[in-house]
Amino acid sequence: MSEIDSFIEEVTEEVRRDKLFALLKKYGWIGVVVILGIVGGAAYTEWSRTQAENAAQAFGDQLLAAVQAENSVAALGAIEASDANRAALTGLLLAGEAQSAGDSDAALAALKTVASDAALPPSLRELALLKSVIVAGAGMDPSERAAALADLARPGAPYRPLALEQQALLALEAGDREGAIGLLQQISGEAGITPGLQQRATELMVALGAEPAVQ
Repeated sequence: MSEIDSFIEEVTEEVRRDKLFALLKKYGWIGVVVILGIVGGAAYTEWSRTQAENAAQAFGDQLLAAVQAENSVAALGAIEASDANRAALTGLLLAGEAQSAGDSDAALAALKTVASDAALPPSLRELALLKSVIVAGAGMDPSERAAALADLARPGAPYRPLALEQQALLALEAGDREGAIGLLQQISGEAGITPGLQQRATELMVALGAEPAVQ
């Protein structure tokens, strides 16, 4: 490379460097803003996560304290949940405590509130509905009870095996022994049923004089 070519290359490089510095002076603030935005966004995300964890822990502590209180039903009823899911959890716990205390009306009222909340996932609403059917028992209108259980026992429903058990009990109350046995046999054929439910179904089939299903 000649000295002239070398000189031209050096000048060209200097011109490029000067242009780069000029661009940085003119638009460098954009890069600073972008960096600050990234750092600030990460900091806010971490802060939000920490706040959510603290809030969840505080809510859990509040529920635990309420359940352990002398009047757990009143303590749970005084909790102000910040969202629908927490309100549902509080309602389900309140229903359980009220039922244990012998207050079926309070339990059913709490369960009805959860079951009718359209903002909740279907699984939570159906759990509340199933528990309300169990709590109400024979005190519930038979046709209403049957309709609720038919929906809860549909194929693919999250609490289908438990709903089938309740349908079997309803059939027994109506004097339909064969229908009850058939429903109990369906329970035995369901996938993923709990050992407790399997045992209850088997014992009831034996009590009815039927041969338990072979697994």
